[in-house]
Amino acid sequence: MRIAKLAHHAADALAETLWPTRCVGCDQPGELLCDECRASLPWVEQRLACPSCGAPYGFLTCTECDGTWVPRATVAALGFHGTPAQVVTCLKDSHELRLAPVIAAAMACALEEASAWPARDGAARFSPVSTDAICFVPATSAAYARRGFDHMELVAHALSAELGLPLADVLARAAARDQRKLGRAERAENLSGTMRAVDDVTGANLLLVDDVATTGASLAEGTRALLARGASS
Repeated sequence: MRIAKLAHHAADALAETLWPTRCVGCDQPGELLCDECRASLPWVEQRLACPSCGAPYGFLTCTECDGTWVPRATVAALGFHGTPAQVVTCLKDSHELRLAPVIAAAMACALEEASAWPARDGAARFSPVSTDAICFVPATSAAYARRGFDHMELVAHALSAELGLPLADVLARAAARDQRKLGRAERAENLSGTMRAVDDVTGANLLLVDDVATTGASLAEGTRALLARGASS
């Protein structure tokens, strides 16, 4: 065991020498996310966010949802531009797997803040005491084959450890068109019926996580699948 640990540390040191860690935000050597880029992250202020879809500044009047939002509440940690967009892209497409705990830590911070603010039903948007497990929007089989891993599975594992909640890997996903070039209605139609829960989750209050919410179509479809198998919320 000691030899294995030494070999692992030696391999890490060699890798750092050959390919030094650079900041995802500014490309400066040293850390995955330097102090300056961490300080300038575009955090969503939860007291001002929409209590349904989590959109920034949607607390009083939200332009992103119309009251038909499927999840009980959604908490968005960061605006998807600049460094956060780079973090997600580097994890998914550049195989920088060390960023999964970074995303999980951002989610945990946002959830802690959101626990002080009500959802549309009047209860806290997130409560660790009232949450039974964490689950995640899974990658398609094509994306998994292309990358060799499911990035949200990695994030969910890290978030599970961060929050001390069990992980429930219960969602399966069928093939669908790439969402990135589709409009709001097209995204919803494209994902309709593509997710299912493979286990009974009757009565469970679940925290469903995904990396990006654009129109909310993936979160909505995942929520429908979980509710269809008995989830309470």
